[in-house]
Amino acid sequence: MGAGLWERKESSTMKRYAWLFLVVPISLLWARPVFSVPAAPPSGNELVIADFNTGDKPNNLGGDFGSWDKDPNDETQGCQMSFEQDDATGDKLGYSIRLDYDVDSPNPAYNGFWMKLNGLDATSYNTLNFYMRGDTTNGFSKRIKIELKDDTKTPSQFIIAGLTDKWQKFSIPFEKFRRVKNWNTLSEFVVVFDDINSNPKKGTVFVDQVTFSKE
Repeated sequence: MGAGLWERKESSTMKRYAWLFLVVPISLLWARPVFSVPAAPPSGNELVIADFNTGDKPNNLGGDFGSWDKDPNDETQGCQMSFEQDDATGDKLGYSIRLDYDVDSPNPAYNGFWMKLNGLDATSYNTLNFYMRGDTTNGFSKRIKIELKDDTKTPSQFIIAGLTDKWQKFSIPFEKFRRVKNWNTLSEFVVVFDDINSNPKKGTVFVDQVTFSKE
């Protein structure tokens, strides 16, 4: 191959690279950056624990939840959890939790719903909030026991009253849960049906939009 031909090819190649180096930086000026954006932190006044809007587990903290029974082998009592496409805040695509309970048993009976809080530090808040309603077809108790637990696993109870078949927001100040000592390590939120407070002893209630807030 002659020296002249080599020089012409080398010169042509260098020109193509020169155009490439010129075009790429200019295109970068107009390129839209692609990167993941961190989720916005929760509001300083309210933290959503669970809105159930995915229709699946886990909750908004990444915690598990489900129904529980005093004695799973006793067929005369029990609680079943399911997702219901009936959102307390009016979201047509949202869900709530449906709890079908039965404590009408010849044996001591209690059951309900549990939800993990994963050691949540709730010291920035002072109120537990949630929406609840009863089912007119199956009936429902107007009194429901609510529990919070810290890392000691000791249940601290409060009973709400006045439940109706319409969505209501219930707000319970933390001070009502007197047995909670460690608000910086909360472990569980619990709904309890029992054969003392639940009347009727069989029925259905719905739960939605569990939050902590600072009032």
